[in-house]
Amino acid sequence: MVNLGVDIGGLYFKNPVLTASGTFGYGPEFEDFIDISRLGGIIVKGTTLEPMEGNPYPRMAETPSGMLNAVGLQNKGIDYFENNIYPRISLYNTNVIVNINGSCIEDYVELAERINGLGKIPAIELNISCPNVKLGGMAFGTNLNSAREVTREVRSVYTKKLIVKLSPNVTNIVDFARIAEEEGADSVSLINTLLGMAVDVRNMKPSLSTVTGGLSGPAVRPVAVRMVWQVARSVKIPVIGIGGIMNANDALEFILAGAAAVQVGTASFIDPQVSLKIVEGIENYLVSKGFSDINDIRGYIDK
Repeated sequence: MVNLGVDIGGLYFKNPVLTASGTFGYGPEFEDFIDISRLGGIIVKGTTLEPMEGNPYPRMAETPSGMLNAVGLQNKGIDYFENNIYPRISLYNTNVIVNINGSCIEDYVELAERINGLGKIPAIELNISCPNVKLGGMAFGTNLNSAREVTREVRSVYTKKLIVKLSPNVTNIVDFARIAEEEGADSVSLINTLLGMAVDVRNMKPSLSTVTGGLSGPAVRPVAVRMVWQVARSVKIPVIGIGGIMNANDALEFILAGAAAVQVGTASFIDPQVSLKIVEGIENYLVSKGFSDINDIRGYIDK
């Protein structure tokens, strides 16, 4: 028997594999492919106060070992989520976490207050790191004072578990992780996408309507692992690793570097069952190495 359970800021997860926001819809979209309740948790697509149409097309472009996206947080808003999505996903036997986004601090605060009242949502992921919206998003995640203020204000009204999602598009991500910790975050998740750009040479114009977008996929994994390792050594709160995880070995890189859990993103577009395959792969790895508890290998490279 192998224990895959992890504690992240006082919230128990049956295993360390979660799905990343923006890559798994609200959850029901994947019900035909996997038993969602077998996952450690899901993080639903970015949610805003009002419905958002997102950016104009084209807003996705394939790149070597990855993809660029500039979807722009397309969603139907918190009212739709509460009335149409929450009743269904609240039945999942796993942690359902909502990723929240705003164009100003007041938006984040109001969203946090709304979700605080939903009994089956044990945590929110505070997204201060999205590079694909003109207001908010990365504007908070790349300024230390703004990151501190939005985290503090959300923490003051939100009573459940608070995960702060960090941007890699900064000089020193450790500084932002420390601020999140100081302002009461229960954990941090990293990294969000790297800011990138591609040019359509044939048509002699940018590949994305927004010119730049967020780079994800295997190409970003070495950067993400490095940042997770740096942050895990610098804060006491748990770290959730994100970035180009395609299989169990990729996930294990993050865990061995110090991550308490991981989020699977781009890989779900390729294989909708990949998250469960990663859970099984991690368990097989532990057995092969003679470990009985996933927590025994967290940060193992520094032991």
